Amino acid sequence: MTDKIYLEEAINELHSILDMVRWSVSRFNDAQLFYGHGTDNSWDEAVSLVMYALHLPHDLITQTGDGLFSAKLTCSEKEKVADLVLKRVQTRMPLPYITHEAWFCGLPFYVDERVLIPRSPFAELIKNRFAQYVTDEPANILDMCTGGGCIAVALAHAFEEAQVDAVDISHDALEVADYNIQEYQLGHRVFPIHSDLFSSLKGQKYDLIVSNPPYVDEQDMNDLPDEFQHEPELALAAGEDGLDLVHQMLEQAPSYLNDNGWLFVEVGNSQVHMATRFPSLNVEWVELIHGGHGIFAVSKASLVSYFNGKEK
Repeated sequence: MTDKIYLEEAINELHSILDMVRWSVSRFNDAQLFYGHGTDNSWDEAVSLVMYALHLPHDLITQTGDGLFSAKLTCSEKEKVADLVLKRVQTRMPLPYITHEAWFCGLPFYVDERVLIPRSPFAELIKNRFAQYVTDEPANILDMCTGGGCIAVALAHAFEEAQVDAVDISHDALEVADYNIQEYQLGHRVFPIHSDLFSSLKGQKYDLIVSNPPYVDEQDMNDLPDEFQHEPELALAAGEDGLDLVHQMLEQAPSYLNDNGWLFVEVGNSQVHMATRFPSLNVEWVELIHGGHGIFAVSKASLVSYFNGKEK
């Protein structure tokens, strides 16, 4: 059956929000789409798409119950939903790039193909204000490899007196980050900075450094689903074991951390390579209650001890 026939059937024969959600799920399942950019299944993906198309709050169904599903749609509304569903299926573009909206730490952010779609388990740590690690309120925070600035803005919300530097090597990504910073009226506390890791930060000191850098290893890059091909490769790939940038960051970070400072880095699946690349480095793997893995914490003292020992 052609896409045109699918489109005509949906517009002519379906009626309610539930009809359009069910139809969307069927189209997604038939196309065997990949999920993981805000949702992890076809139903949630379909609900998000339909609510966006109808200009309704994404959580309205949660608030009102299933009764909203019976609401009838106009032909133009059904056509808009169907067009978006077909775009998702035909292009394999992640839904947040279609809607230009992604949620992180309970906050909405603008996203496009210049930046990764936020999905980091750092959200749990930020909401908990890095409990068990950060005891004193940090005054100066660095978000290294900020991308669209989602982590930096969330950090500024969690630590309301802190200054946050949002660093990235990509000018394109920093344009998106600046847009999000201004949307949250945080231009007085969150500062987008163009820098290749720490190269533009001479003399700066931080109480807390947070980084979700490129960490996808060579094998995983070759196996990524089509949806990931829409994301900037610069923000994903990081060498054979995924730890090229992490290695540089660990070596340089002590010069930019205050004495009691902590560095938190997400390495995802490349966690399996850490012990080989950094034997005897005293890192603490963060236990995440709400899912996700591959975030470690390391103190300045541990970094200094490790790299000083290597030099000897």
